[in-house]
Amino acid sequence: MARKRALVVDDSKSARVILSRMLEKYDIEVDMAESAEQAIEYLKHNRPDAIFMDHLMPGMDGLQAVQAIKGNPQTAMIPIMMYTSQEGELYVGQARALGAMGVLPKQVRPVDVSKVLYELHLLPDRRDMTEAALAPVELVTGAPLGAPAAGSGGRPAATATVAVAGPSVDWGRRVETAVKEQAVDVRRFIVASLDSFASRIVSDVRDALPVAPLEPAPPAARPVPPAWRWPAGIAAVGLAAAAFAACWLIARDDAAKLRSEVAALSSANTELTHARTDLSATVKELTAALAAATVSGAASADAGAAASAPRVEAVPYGEIPFDRGRLDVLRDMLAKLEAQDFHGVVKITSSAGIFCLNGNATDGFTPAGTATLASKCDVIGNPFEESLSGQQRQSLAFANLIAGVRQRTAGAITVAIENLGSARPAMPYPARVDSLTAGEWNRAAAANNRVEFAAEAASGR
Repeated sequence: MARKRALVVDDSKSARVILSRMLEKYDIEVDMAESAEQAIEYLKHNRPDAIFMDHLMPGMDGLQAVQAIKGNPQTAMIPIMMYTSQEGELYVGQARALGAMGVLPKQVRPVDVSKVLYELHLLPDRRDMTEAALAPVELVTGAPLGAPAAGSGGRPAATATVAVAGPSVDWGRRVETAVKEQAVDVRRFIVASLDSFASRIVSDVRDALPVAPLEPAPPAARPVPPAWRWPAGIAAVGLAAAAFAACWLIARDDAAKLRSEVAALSSANTELTHARTDLSATVKELTAALAAATVSGAASADAGAAASAPRVEAVPYGEIPFDRGRLDVLRDMLAKLEAQDFHGVVKITSSAGIFCLNGNATDGFTPAGTATLASKCDVIGNPFEESLSGQQRQSLAFANLIAGVRQRTAGAITVAIENLGSARPAMPYPARVDSLTAGEWNRAAAANNRVEFAAEAASGR
C-alpha cells in the first residue's frame, strides 16, 4: 500500500517540525509550507491526502486559505484540519463552515493525533490509542543540557531537556562535548569487541586443523610460520574492518540525528526567548497603565480626554477594514479605556475610497501606476469593498476582541461598528481632466479609505 502524504502549513518552524515528527511515527510522508500562498502554489502540482493548516500567518491567514482551497474544484476534496492555538465554539464553527473538518490544538497529545488520523482516513487499521507517538520534550529552567536523566541501565532517558535560563549558556559546545565522549566510549567498545572476535576466530581455526609432526628446521633456515595463519589472519582483518565500518556508519547516522534534534531544539528555544521578551513588554505596559489609573482626578480627566480623542487609520486597498493594524489600534484603545474605568461606547466607522484600478474581475484589480493617466484606468471604484458582506468586513480576531471586552467589563464598554461607504470623503477628489494621473487620484482615494475610532462616555460620568 502506498504511503499517505500530508501537507503541514505553519509559519513557525518548530510547530512544523513537532507535527511532522508525530505524523512520521505513523509512516506518513510529510511536506511542509511556511505560508498559505506557498501551500496554494504547492497544490497546483501535488495532491496530499490531508492538510494541517495554521490560522495566524503573515499575508493570507488559515481561514482564507481554507476558503480558497475549497473554492477550487481540483482541491476541494482534500480534507483540511486546522492546526492552531485558536479555540472556542465560535472559531470551530467558522472553520467548519468554510470547509475544515475540525481544529487540532498545538498543545496536542499523541492520542489526539491518532484519532484525527483515523478521521482523515490516513491510517489503514486501528492502533493502540495509548501508545505515545512522540516522546515529549520537557522545557526545564536551569537544567544543564548534558545532564543524564533517570533511565534504565544508567543511560540517559529519551526526554530532551532544554535550558532557557539565560543567553550565556553555550548549548552547542555542551552537545559537542557529549557527542565526543560518546564517540570515545563507542571506539573503546569497538576495539575490545574486535580483539575478542579475532582471538576467538584464531582459536577456533587452530583447534579445527590436524596436528602435524614437527621437523627440525635447517640450521641456517629461518622459521616459517604455519600456512594456516595467513588465511585466518586475513579473514580476521576483513571481519574486523567490516565490523568497524558498520559501527562507524551507525555512529555517523546517530550524530546526524543529534545535530538535527539540536537544531530543532535551538529554534524552539529562540522562539521561547522571543515570547518571554514579548511577555515582559506586555507586563510593563500593563504596569504603566495601572500606575496611570492611580493619579489625581485632574490627570485622570486629561488622560481620559486623550484616550477618547478620535483616531483615524488608513486601510490599503485590498485589505478588510477591521483587521491587521486596525486590530492593534482597537486593542490598545480598549486597554487604556479599561484602565481608566471607562463607561460608554467605542464607535468604529469605516469609509471606502474610490480607486483608479487596472485588472479584471477574474484575476483581480490593483491600483494603477502613479504615472498612468486616469483615463486609461480599467475601473474607477472599489470592487473589493463592494464584494464584502457585513461579516466579512472584520476578522475573527477583531470580532473576538469586541466580544471579550464586553464580557470582561460586564457591558460597561461596548463597541459599535458603522460602514459609511464612499458617501462622505474626507479629502475631495481632483477634477477629471485629461492630464489627471492615477497617482493624483489614488492619493485622495487612499486618504478616504480609512477607519475612524472614537470613544463616547455614557451620560452622567
